[in-house]
Amino acid sequence: MKVKKLLPIKNGWAISLVWLFHVTAVIGISIGYVDWFIKKTPLNLCLSLLLFLFVYPINNSKRWGAFLLFFAAGMFAEWLGITTGLLFGEYQYGTNFGIKIEGVPLLIGSYWAILTFITMSITDYLKINIFIKMGLAGALMVLLDFFMEASAARFNFWEFLDNDPPLLNYISWFLLGLLFQGILRALKITGDKAFSLHLYLAQFLFFFYFYFYY
Repeated sequence: MKVKKLLPIKNGWAISLVWLFHVTAVIGISIGYVDWFIKKTPLNLCLSLLLFLFVYPINNSKRWGAFLLFFAAGMFAEWLGITTGLLFGEYQYGTNFGIKIEGVPLLIGSYWAILTFITMSITDYLKINIFIKMGLAGALMVLLDFFMEASAARFNFWEFLDNDPPLLNYISWFLLGLLFQGILRALKITGDKAFSLHLYLAQFLFFFYFYFYY
């Protein structure tokens, strides 16, 4: 297995903004301004979305089609989850993820799409079999979700019954992620790997930190 060279890093201004917002939030929450920073979660996610659309970039009909497909599929999967308990178990969304449709925040649909794109791009650093890349990208999606779950209820993002995400949640995340990865690979879409890596790491380290600290 060979790892492609990580440098040079393009779009450093966007990467700097991503880290600035996440590090500032970590510091602010850690020193006691939990409510103020957590209520700004939609703003942070909107910034990440705008940077992603511009820097990745999502700039042609094929990429927009894939993004909207993952957005719609993610929204439907989450709606199915909160109304039936299928796919992810019994849970409901809180108030800190922004505007909702039928109980599902619009930003969660965007998050499904963004995470699909950036995890795929991260695996393109590796010179390995495409199917292994798909599995690894799906695993990266699940890994981030695992650490998010520990803080989700505390930050009023969402909450599972008895605050205990079932194994089904992670299995469904992986299978849906694997399906989305397959679609992206079939479409042969590529994007900015460095930005993808930094956006993923910023979010991962944010939730990793609060998994142990908060």
